[in-house]
Amino acid sequence: MNRIYVDNAASTALDEVVLQTMMPYLTEKFGNPSSIYSYGRESRLAIETARKSVAKILNAHPAEIFFTSGGTESNNTAIYTAVRDLGCTHVISSAIEHHAVTHTLEHLHQHQKIKLSHVHILPNGHIDLNHLEKLLSESTEKTLVSLMHANNEIGNILDWHTVGNLCRKYNAYFHSDTVQTVGHYPIDLKNTPVDFITGAAHKFHGPKGVGILYINENIRIQPFIFGGGQERNMRAGTENLYGIVGFAKALEMAAEHYEKDRAHVSELKQYMHDALIAAIPGVGFNGDVLGNSLYTVLSTHFPTSEKSEMLLFNLDINNICASGGSACSSGVEGGSHVINAISKNTNQVTVRFSFCKHNTKTEIDEVVKVLKTLI
Repeated sequence: MNRIYVDNAASTALDEVVLQTMMPYLTEKFGNPSSIYSYGRESRLAIETARKSVAKILNAHPAEIFFTSGGTESNNTAIYTAVRDLGCTHVISSAIEHHAVTHTLEHLHQHQKIKLSHVHILPNGHIDLNHLEKLLSESTEKTLVSLMHANNEIGNILDWHTVGNLCRKYNAYFHSDTVQTVGHYPIDLKNTPVDFITGAAHKFHGPKGVGILYINENIRIQPFIFGGGQERNMRAGTENLYGIVGFAKALEMAAEHYEKDRAHVSELKQYMHDALIAAIPGVGFNGDVLGNSLYTVLSTHFPTSEKSEMLLFNLDINNICASGGSACSSGVEGGSHVINAISKNTNQVTVRFSFCKHNTKTEIDEVVKVLKTLI
């Protein structure tokens, strides 16, 4: 049996067209972008062309786009510099953020003594916007709000514009981890009240090890990584040339095929949702599963039993790649912090299935068939 890959929220396959676009920069076009001779100028032109392309797709100015090693570096940079350079001594976030955000904030809270507040999470996994406004209205410090655009585990999508407008109303900065939405949704940064967003190419069929940080043109920060003058003196280190070229090409393809790919993947999610309900008694779903949620992610939970507790392991034996995310009873590092935040029911096992343009209904049928035998 061929391997079935349904963990695309973790990483996607590199698109063949993206690889072919990158190949010249892995072979003959190897000049350092900081060098003044033709090889270097050729590389510099490729980076700036990629920057313009990314900026155009996100409706931003090229000067607002900085290339990084990925979402984790971008999130760290945004949060640290907001505290260090923008004077934020209070950060409002949530318990269901990615660890690239939660661990960064915990470090700043412990070592730099910033005030850290967590907005309440509603039972369906969405942010309590009334509580967010309460926290903002009561804050007497310079404040950063850090809330992800879409949750990587349960798929819930934030009411971005409402949060951004609340931040503007209370004179707070707004950072949003958009790693799961850049490349999957149209983003219009000129018309979105946000100060920092982040992206990673490997979430939309680009290469690993390259991402972006958008910094609104009205924000002035100092570098997070020091050394050379790369990225307009904002991010030292020789640029990941072929990665940057790959990021731009993958984003161009994602934007071009958005409607077709979204329709296909959305249909797969609905199809698997319905098939699981029909096949497995007691199956359930986490978050706002068919509402304001990523069309790529289906977070599913099964009743705990001797069979289901080894579910991920047994799926792997059956050549099915999916992701975990169970409550504390799983015993693995305390389980998923996201699932624990929205569900107090430890008597269930969660598996995240996440889809891409390459998945098929035949694969879904096989996954459901295997699950039925395992549970």
